[in-house]
Amino acid sequence: MSGHSKWHNIRLRKGKQDAERGKLFTKVAREIIVAAKEGGSNPDTNLRLRLAVQKARENSMPAENIKRALQRGSGELEGVNYEEVTYEGYGPAGVAVLVSCLTENRNRTVAELRVAFSRNGGSLGESGCVSWMFDQKGLITIGKSTIDEDTLMLTALDAGAEDIQSDDESYEITCAPNSLNGLRQALTDAGIKFESAELTMIPQTTIKIETVKEASQIIRMMDQIEDSDDVQQVHANFDIPEEILEAVAAG
Repeated sequence: MSGHSKWHNIRLRKGKQDAERGKLFTKVAREIIVAAKEGGSNPDTNLRLRLAVQKARENSMPAENIKRALQRGSGELEGVNYEEVTYEGYGPAGVAVLVSCLTENRNRTVAELRVAFSRNGGSLGESGCVSWMFDQKGLITIGKSTIDEDTLMLTALDAGAEDIQSDDESYEITCAPNSLNGLRQALTDAGIKFESAELTMIPQTTIKIETVKEASQIIRMMDQIEDSDDVQQVHANFDIPEEILEAVAAG
């Protein structure tokens, strides 16, 4: 499992522990609005919307919030028009960073991102400068304590999984984007609980980070980028060894 994935999973668990619900609900509501506006308000025929609603429910977003977001996306309620924008750049050690946003104010968004990059030894780049280094995949994360690897492999590979990786705490299953819903359903039918299921961008190659200083800069930069309400997902191709991650966590 890559350093980026380890960081992402730490961030995911920390977010739950710290109850950062308000910020998460804002991001998920925007995704529901845009998905409904783009492909219709029926989750049965709109995969993007179905994944967004599932994410909302898995994170205990109130049903009324989900309903309002769907109504805004379908035009039943007046709402903000969000624009999908992807920004690309480089972090410390030449790490490639891809940032997916939903925003009603591009100027604000790019200003916030420019600060997050520049304060941590990085810089925004031109469109297309790093996106070619990533492939879109379905990604499902499962807590390692919930199931043994052999059982998981049998179920996941039969349902279209391409790869399964693990660290001390989690399994990470990747699949083709159009296989995500079927794989997710197969795991659910088998009684296998997962922490997250989403479409993501997986780096083709990674950059190994060898110093605590660079690792600290990267993690701080990623945290600051994700803290923006306009940012939906952040992808990067760094690989931070476990001992360096531990050193950063120790302060």
